Amino acid sequence: MINTAIIGAGPYGLSIGAYFHHRGIPFRIFGRPMNSWLAHMPEGMLLKSDGFASSLYDPEGNCTLARFCSEQKIDYADAGLPVRLDTFSSYGLAFKDRMVPELEDRQVTALDRMADSFRLRLDDGEVFQARRVILAVGISHFDYVPQNLRNLPPECLTHSSAHRHLAPFKDRSVVVIGGGSSATDLAGLLCDAGADVQLVARQPELKFHNKPSGKPRSLWQQIRHPGSGLGPGLRSRFFSDAPAIFHYFPEQLRFDIVRKHLGPSGGWFAKDKVVGRVPLLLGWTPQQGEVEKGKVRLHLRARDGREKEVVADHIIAATGYKVDIERLRFLSPEIRSNLRSVESTPVLSSKFESSVPGLYFVGIAAANSFGPVMRFAFGAAFAARNLTQTVLKSLAVKSEAVPAPATASVPK
Repeated sequence: MINTAIIGAGPYGLSIGAYFHHRGIPFRIFGRPMNSWLAHMPEGMLLKSDGFASSLYDPEGNCTLARFCSEQKIDYADAGLPVRLDTFSSYGLAFKDRMVPELEDRQVTALDRMADSFRLRLDDGEVFQARRVILAVGISHFDYVPQNLRNLPPECLTHSSAHRHLAPFKDRSVVVIGGGSSATDLAGLLCDAGADVQLVARQPELKFHNKPSGKPRSLWQQIRHPGSGLGPGLRSRFFSDAPAIFHYFPEQLRFDIVRKHLGPSGGWFAKDKVVGRVPLLLGWTPQQGEVEKGKVRLHLRARDGREKEVVADHIIAATGYKVDIERLRFLSPEIRSNLRSVESTPVLSSKFESSVPGLYFVGIAAANSFGPVMRFAFGAAFAARNLTQTVLKSLAVKSEAVPAPATASVPK
């Protein structure tokens, strides 16, 4: 039996693995490294997070994104220069090789609860037990498509996470649904790829981050709008720096903050790729869609009741991600039924532990417990430190509980 199993090899899983490796905590970690970035985000995308907030984390800070870019002679800045998707993905793989050599590129297909441990089954048939399991599954299980569009067949409707390569859409008509960074990034990149693209969003206007001026900020600006891993602002600074305090906020307040803070918005660099280049249908909400002669007819409605139809070859729902523990089908029915949840998200202790003893959640699944920072790589540092302290304390207690071997008296 092993001490800890980590499921997931994105920024959270790899950062936790790096901390455990450094502190000598016995563990195994499973997953395809950086899979969400390598397989589920479009080529050519730029990260919305600043460079300084896009590192993975090891205890001594020896493998930062800044250092990787310096070694690889890649342009980098802590802020003001967007990080390319391919740079971030390559950095994550290099971090894995250097900091988490234990990673096993295998998938956990079943997780069951035993009396005092968990039983895991891998895709190659191996079965073993672990005392605790950390789920760092990221966003890949939680792509969200509006209910009223799920009747459309997959050849006509897909989620944005299904599209790594956009060349197949050249000369095809595409409607992108959404108003956040996924939607604006995808619409701009589809336009670059030669697609006839339109963007539909229920918001009356698109929001983009402010473009950095490149000028030094005054002391007053730094006080009023301090920088943070979530962007400038006092609220963002608090949410990025104090997830442990956020955990003690009233439940409904936490949920409201996670839902509203940092609402749909694109990176500043996406504005020029979309505005003036991509036809925008703003203030329109998709009602339903149907397929006619190989085309998708999308019915839209405005807030004032007006209706409109759009016809396209394909619809892409860039509608984000929504945590739902029922979608983690590798968890046994018993585990899922015993997981205490609110709005389909797990209720977690201050140590990331769920209501199933020994089962922990980090990343986006922990956002309602620890705040918006858990939706970003920046939150991996707090999660890794917290869980390392938790496991080390558990190991120390267990060691103290083992009685020392009796010393036989030697007759003189």
